[in-house]
Amino acid sequence: MFFPPQDPLETHWMDVLNQTRVTQFVFLGLTDNWVLEILFFMAFSAMYVLTLWGNILIMVTIVFTPCLSTPMYFFLSNLSFIDICHSSVTVPKMLEGLLFDRKTISCIAQLFFLHLFACAEILLLTIMAYDRYVAICAPLHYPNVNMRVCVQLVFVLWLAGTVHSLVQTFLTIRLPYCGPNVIDSYFCNVPPVIKLACTDTCLTGIPIVSNRGTISLSCFLALVASYTIILFSLRKQSAEGRRKALSTCLAHFMVVSLFFGPCIFIYTQPDTSFSTDKLVSVFYTVVTPLLNPFIDTLRNEEIKSAMKHLRQK
Repeated sequence: MFFPPQDPLETHWMDVLNQTRVTQFVFLGLTDNWVLEILFFMAFSAMYVLTLWGNILIMVTIVFTPCLSTPMYFFLSNLSFIDICHSSVTVPKMLEGLLFDRKTISCIAQLFFLHLFACAEILLLTIMAYDRYVAICAPLHYPNVNMRVCVQLVFVLWLAGTVHSLVQTFLTIRLPYCGPNVIDSYFCNVPPVIKLACTDTCLTGIPIVSNRGTISLSCFLALVASYTIILFSLRKQSAEGRRKALSTCLAHFMVVSLFFGPCIFIYTQPDTSFSTDKLVSVFYTVVTPLLNPFIDTLRNEEIKSAMKHLRQK
């Protein structure tokens, strides 16, 4: 009996569908040296505890100090909350892998929350830059800023972060995963995960990179523009006013640089040619959430005074 030859493309897809769909991924982690794993576990555990303690302390200080009920400190407390969440998405799983060698995960939840908190932090830093612009360039109008507007802005950034995260997660998980399931990282991120798809990811990679790259670069350019305007406006202020404004803006600019540098480096590169840099990933998932509370408090006399007052109580 004669059977007509099958189309090679049809045969490929039949083979793909007949294979078991991968639902669990395996991390290679940071290292396979057990001595380094112990050292990393001790160091990152201490950093994670300090991250939680520092950011919670800032949130408690702002909430229980009436004189800090201004838009700047309202946004700062939200930044601390996001830093806690952002760090908690990746660090506990990394510590578990370092200590117990459990490096398997179903990536959907981690992908979603990772992009949710990253996008929320990007948008919040942009809002905080605009808040500084109003406070310095229009100081007479700043006391009249309605806190209701600030709450609405925070709601919008969470809504935008949710939409962004849903897009990134959906475009990633809809791909067929039927082959290798080993991720050369310590957490689920789009670039290393999408490489494991058993199909061509060029068309999917374009909207993924465009979505996150547009958000990162547009917010960064908005931040640069706001700080440029602020610097030009400082020429008209007194020496004391310039000193106070520069101190506040410098702390915020340091936080922005620590977050946006690694973020733009990772999220604006094509998935098809990107090789995950673990050092950069560790920096923005572990180190940056730790440094933010120290930068914001060590250069802010009002917060240090409020913390001292609460401690005395």
